[in-house]
Amino acid sequence: MPGVKTNERPGTRAVLRHYRMSATKARQVLDLVRGHDVDRAHEILRATPREAARVVSKVLESAVSNARTNDQLEPEELYVSACYADEGPTLKRWRPRARGRATRIRKRTCHITVIVSRMPEERLARLRARQAATSTSLRARRVAASRREQAAPDEEATPGPTADELDELDELEAEDLEEPEAEDLEEQQAEGAGETDADGEGDEVSQSGEAEELEPDEATPEPSAEAPQFEVAAEAVAEEADGEEAEDLLEEEEPAAARRRRGRAAKTAEEEQPGILRPKAPRRLRREAKAQDQTSEEGADEGGAEGSDE
Repeated sequence: MPGVKTNERPGTRAVLRHYRMSATKARQVLDLVRGHDVDRAHEILRATPREAARVVSKVLESAVSNARTNDQLEPEELYVSACYADEGPTLKRWRPRARGRATRIRKRTCHITVIVSRMPEERLARLRARQAATSTSLRARRVAASRREQAAPDEEATPGPTADELDELDELEAEDLEEPEAEDLEEQQAEGAGETDADGEGDEVSQSGEAEELEPDEATPEPSAEAPQFEVAAEAVAEEADGEEAEDLLEEEEPAAARRRRGRAAKTAEEEQPGILRPKAPRRLRREAKAQDQTSEEGADEGGAEGSDE
């Protein structure tokens, strides 16, 4: 048995003919709204970023307007019962190509149809129950908000405790804190007296009240005046040794080029300012200079001894 023909489907329809768009592009958007109520279909179309969504939305509005005007139906009770896009006439155009040939260009058109109908009674009952629950929850929220607003001024108007009342409360708390402390002291004194009576002996205190002098410990040596001098000398020797070790490390780490630059800078400074003190030479250089002086002195002594023998 054949199904219902396209032009025989029940409901109120709106048709857009010869729109310059392929039917394939329009069908992709129509599949999104088929079977939804009118409000939901408008929401889907507003959120669809396609050119066909704008066109289908206008056709849907036209169908709803036809149902309200011609069939006296309420827009809230309508849903998209059917929607489809048929191919319209195709315009042929030509584009020149290589070697004198031409390519056909097809400019397609389509006919967009949207049919809206009244929802079944079961679906309408579910929709009305959902709307009633939503309205009830919204009303409860409004009532709760109004009650909170009314309660807020009452809380602000309620006076708090005065300064005198706060002072009395502070005094009562202080008295409550002091009373346990006095009781604790009395208990401690009573315990101390009981322990003294039980032992029968107390701490012996001299009647004269004078403190006995403690004899100095004979094993404790008296500090001498020479000890600090030896300590200072030992510290000086340790510092000198540390300085020499640091100089040796600097000589090992410092490259030869840096040492040469430092020597030239010191020499230039001494030439510009004759009275300036030159920086102390590294320990290695001082040792080499000392060895050269000793060698020259030994050579001079040998030369003098040879001359005296002659």
